[in-house]
Amino acid sequence: MQIEFRPGDYQGIACELLAYPVFEDEVEDFASLELLNKITRGAVKSALASGEFKPELHQTCRIGNPVGLKAHNLLLVGAGKKSRFLPATLREIAGTAVRKSRSRAYKSVAFLCRGIPSMSMAARVSAEGALYADYEADIYKTREKEQRNIEHFRILADRKTSRAEVQEQIRLGTIVGEATNIARTLANEPSNILTPTLFAERALAIGDQTGLSVQILEREEMEKLGMNALLAVSRGSDEPPKLMVLRIKSQEKRRARSPLYAIVGKGVTFDSGGISIKPSEKMEEMKGDMAGGAAVLGAMIALAQMNPRNSVIGLIPAVENLPSGKASKPGDVVKSYLGKTVEIINTDAEGRLILADALAYARTLGATHIIDIATLTGACIIALGHINAGIMGTDQKTIDRLRNNCGITGEKLWQLPLDDEYRKAIRSEIADIKNVGNRTAGVITAAKFLQEFVEDTPWVHLDIAGMDLEHDGRPFACKGATGYGVRTFVQLLA
Repeated sequence: MQIEFRPGDYQGIACELLAYPVFEDEVEDFASLELLNKITRGAVKSALASGEFKPELHQTCRIGNPVGLKAHNLLLVGAGKKSRFLPATLREIAGTAVRKSRSRAYKSVAFLCRGIPSMSMAARVSAEGALYADYEADIYKTREKEQRNIEHFRILADRKTSRAEVQEQIRLGTIVGEATNIARTLANEPSNILTPTLFAERALAIGDQTGLSVQILEREEMEKLGMNALLAVSRGSDEPPKLMVLRIKSQEKRRARSPLYAIVGKGVTFDSGGISIKPSEKMEEMKGDMAGGAAVLGAMIALAQMNPRNSVIGLIPAVENLPSGKASKPGDVVKSYLGKTVEIINTDAEGRLILADALAYARTLGATHIIDIATLTGACIIALGHINAGIMGTDQKTIDRLRNNCGITGEKLWQLPLDDEYRKAIRSEIADIKNVGNRTAGVITAAKFLQEFVEDTPWVHLDIAGMDLEHDGRPFACKGATGYGVRTFVQLLA
């Protein structure tokens, strides 16, 4: 998709579809729509008066061959209430316009940015939304695969603005949008294709193209380092584990004592539950249990192209969790990289085991701040559904920044407590700690387990179970992986 800024009057823009956001408030206070209504000889007022169009969020109305416009079609897109309008909302509306255009195989779309004071911000999120919406998850379809991608997406301003500044923000939005789609593609891949080995190979290939240095730790090296918690998860699989360490090449001469952020993503390329095997229903979705790792790779790809203000490294422990005669068993005890012993009560609580060693290793690499992201617990879905990811940790300043950014990223976060009393649930009788507690507060006790391995390093944990997969599709997105986390990391660190 070619995305460009086109200053000037929308009336003279030649395209197959012109998308125009309309707010609910404008039904009564019609003044701001008078010009468009006059140009189209009353078509807008007629659509509203007839009830054919209600400007509720994501509702649309197409007016074919509108008089007064060079566009072949005018799409009125519901923007909801002005009081609730955020940059994240504009991203979704741009995506809605693209999805509607795709459904009619239009190739050229013009989108008028309205509702956001900063035109630079509006341009960036519109570019992200357009790329996000133009994505399909039909990677391996051989039939009925229609090429409906948008070729030209023009961003229009409803006010005077700096062309150079807007074009730069479009460039950044394109980087983030494409990186998010890379993460989605990785998470959509079937596990027989995306093994830990191929995951690492993809990281190497993409890193070489985008300015990332990718180091791969193999099983033998992890054994020497004593990463037995990570290795315990991979024992049941014939696929060897990998630990990817991602660095931005332009940051290799980082100043001593400057902050170093480590973002760590769970990379379980398939999770059967191991010996504590999962029910068969929906097990096919466990190919996406590496969505956290995909988000880390996507974010690092974007950051490497953006010259970020903060120094950052990424770590992705990648494994398969399968049952076999070699697999770890409930009741086993392993010694982690940090030296703490772990009693494995449930082999389906595997994500925290691989993260434990990766988090401790990040500290060895000099990380001064750590953020991990993982599809970690079903308990998080029970608590927060598919609306918010859970956020916990010891770095309240970073937690606050991440939550304040939600209106821009559109990736919602809800903070859960992390009181010391929750640690009682994961005390072991024979080891330093056990990997699960009882059925209560499961999302929190999982975080308490991870906290053991960051010790006094400022740390934030994102549990994105429930946010990694779109089951039904949205007006601005197809079904499948969401790439959740890429925008969150980039907005924080860039």
